[in-house]
Amino acid sequence: MAFNIALLDIVACPLCKGKLKLDKQQQRLICTFDRLAYPIKQDIPVLLSQESQELSAAEVEPWLS
Repeated sequence: MAFNIALLDIVACPLCKGKLKLDKQQQRLICTFDRLAYPIKQDIPVLLSQESQELSAAEVEPWLS
C-alpha cells in the first residue's frame, strides 16, 4: 500500500497550516512556506515539527510552481 494522494487535500503543515506537496521519490511531504520536509513512514505522514527536516532554498525551488 502506498501513501494515499487524496490525503493531500486534508493534511496541512502543522506550523503554518499551508498546503503540502508530495515528494514521491524521497517519501516526504514538503512545506514550501516553512521550507520543511515531513517524512512518510509506513505510508503514514509524520507531521511533527521535531521530525521535520529543514530544506535549503535550492531544495524548495522546484516545488514552488
